Amino acid sequence: MSFFVVDVESDGPIPHHYSMVSFGAVMVDHKLDQIFYGQTKPISEKWDPEALAISGITREKHLNFDDPKEVITKFAEWINKTNQHGRPVLLSDNPAYDWQFINFYFHAYFGSNPFGFSARRIGDIFSGVTKDLRCDWKKYRKTKHTHHPVDDAKGNAEAFLKLRDFGIRI
Repeated sequence: MSFFVVDVESDGPIPHHYSMVSFGAVMVDHKLDQIFYGQTKPISEKWDPEALAISGITREKHLNFDDPKEVITKFAEWINKTNQHGRPVLLSDNPAYDWQFINFYFHAYFGSNPFGFSARRIGDIFSGVTKDLRCDWKKYRKTKHTHHPVDDAKGNAEAFLKLRDFGIRI
């Protein structure tokens, strides 16, 4: 299996009622140079100004982003091209949030989700390895957490790779 760290920015808490603004993905390997970035225009009239502000994007700018179908299709093609080992696996800081948007958009605009029906939370893996539910795995990020989804995905991928130091085979 190949691992892909994904981070999503949105204009609200749930897909369909709100819209994904942008997302970043990094294929996990020693280089972390296989990166995808997508920006999708709104699919709903509903949006939360506070949620949108986290991304640093205005509503006016968001309205001019790319068609979700085109972006998700390109993302699926990128996953297929970069996937090296069997089924791709989505990793995230918070898959309850990130995966739900990616899953919804894949099913709504592509017909299926290449990641299947599950994802893994990086923090839970660290908690299991360290036997500490309060494990501070985010300290292993090298790339600053900026709320730009590529920066955040890359930082999370860097932390994930730190698991090798704990004897985990990735």
